[in-house]
Amino acid sequence: MRGRSNPPVRLTRRGRIVLIAFVSLLTLVFLWYGTRSAVTASTGVPDRAGLPWVTVQKGDTLWKIATAISEGNDPGPMVRQIMTLNGLPDPLIRPGTKLYLPTGQAG
Repeated sequence: MRGRSNPPVRLTRRGRIVLIAFVSLLTLVFLWYGTRSAVTASTGVPDRAGLPWVTVQKGDTLWKIATAISEGNDPGPMVRQIMTLNGLPDPLIRPGTKLYLPTGQAG
């Protein structure tokens, strides 16, 4: 007796739409996860253990804090170091925020 061959799998129009939507959603999830991983890896905050820190008071700015600790030097590079050290995306700070300072700086 001869075995029956299985007919090829056929998708209906609705089945194709569901399959395409599923594959598209899966692709978007992987792309989103990949961008989140890249952002997290590229904005890694350095180790801050043992570093001096200050608590931001009302009226404080990064420029004002950097000027106070830069010992008469240009505070611009110090602002950038503080931003990098604390993982700040921009120079806006809020009262009550704990800011770590580069090594050797007094708070």
